[in-house]
Amino acid sequence: MHRVGVLDHPDKGRKLHSHPIPTMGGVPIAIAMMASLGLLAITPLAGSRLLHDVLPQIVPLLPAAALIFLIGVLDDLFDLKPWQKIGGQFVAASWLYAVGFRISAIAGFPFAESHWLMYPLTVGWLLACTNAFNLIDGVDGLASGVGFFARITMLISGLLHGNMELLILTTPLAAALLAFLRFNFNPASIFLGDSGSLLIGFLLGAYSIIWSYKSATILGMTAPVLALSFPIAEAGISVARRFVAGRPIFGADRRHIHHRLLDKGLGPKQVAVVLYGIAGLGAAFGLLMSYPEARDKSVILILFCAVSWIGFQHLGYTEFGSARRIILGGTVRKLVAADVKLRAFRRDLSEAKTLQECWKNTVIALRELDFDIVRLTVDGGHERQPVYWMEVLHEERLRLQPEDCWTIRIPIPIPLFDEAYLEISRHLDRGEGYLVVHPIVEAVREVFPGHIEHYFQSDAGGLGTSPAGRTAEEKMARAAGAGV
Repeated sequence: MHRVGVLDHPDKGRKLHSHPIPTMGGVPIAIAMMASLGLLAITPLAGSRLLHDVLPQIVPLLPAAALIFLIGVLDDLFDLKPWQKIGGQFVAASWLYAVGFRISAIAGFPFAESHWLMYPLTVGWLLACTNAFNLIDGVDGLASGVGFFARITMLISGLLHGNMELLILTTPLAAALLAFLRFNFNPASIFLGDSGSLLIGFLLGAYSIIWSYKSATILGMTAPVLALSFPIAEAGISVARRFVAGRPIFGADRRHIHHRLLDKGLGPKQVAVVLYGIAGLGAAFGLLMSYPEARDKSVILILFCAVSWIGFQHLGYTEFGSARRIILGGTVRKLVAADVKLRAFRRDLSEAKTLQECWKNTVIALRELDFDIVRLTVDGGHERQPVYWMEVLHEERLRLQPEDCWTIRIPIPIPLFDEAYLEISRHLDRGEGYLVVHPIVEAVREVFPGHIEHYFQSDAGGLGTSPAGRTAEEKMARAAGAGV
């Protein structure tokens, strides 16, 4: 890899290694898997006969796996765009569905022959598994180690249920991952790269579907989901927190679970071992769910969910805390109400015929949006009488002082005018107002310039301060004089 320059360079951010390290570890893993299956096929051992028996079920998987591997290699070499990777993965997942790899039951509810449900579930599961291992590949040995635990879980399940297809498929990959882990564990001398992480995730997703076919539980895919709970949870959390925070879904960041543990003071080796334990716990729960003699499977599932929730709470993701406060605190309802008022404000402004109507509609809208003071200032130069209109929007708030409020000045673009702007003020204790400021700014800057120009071209241009503005100023002056 050094010779061809396929190296992963540190960035002093997400990438924690101190010097360039070879990547594309998926190449030796893929070679080891294919070589082991090829050798098994030509040997006179009993395993060779088993391989030939299940070969019709295995062969359709190979084109899809080859496409995923190719996508990973190209990404390691050329940094593909997210849509290119997702597009290729979608084609591979769709191929598997077409050749018979299908999720046909969830939590004991079969829906065979319902292609409108089976297809998105199958493709979604394969895409989730594929990208989940890519997301957790951020600490030396993490993705390969978690993949090894998942393979061992499937291997044991294959032995328990006599699933020879699953047994033959998982054994070579488990062995390849164990050998690769020797060089991938901290300090790593080679990385998986996308060629490895994408291939591991995709194969695990496909093997999980095979596992569910002969799972001795009515819960179908539940056991595979538990066995892969850590990488799937990482993928789900990453998508959710990026969506909540308004970040690109496929963008890179330093907020993954392993990064959170590193920020809490754990070293890379400690993080890998802790997450191995979590992955092993999920694998154990998965085996319990698939074991034919296990009773009270619902209790096992509830216990697993409780343990996962406790662990999640200790990660300290602020995105979800903020979302919870917004949803449960009534902010969503306030935002919906504010949006309704803003739409009415924009409509009323667009229908206004004069600057006075614009001002009147603005005062009404800002009062309903719970702002406290609005000011319009226009300085048209020496030849025009300046305009200074002000309104205190709530009588009970006449005591407000400038230091009690935050104020935003909205410049109004008018050529040849010295200065024109609208100021809106709101008490510091009512901070939600910033959420509606941008729509107000857009509406003011769009509608006010034309009406201001028309105002100064008419006879009204010498009126100066409006009666409403004088009344507001007088009230504030009386309040200040009375020592209020």
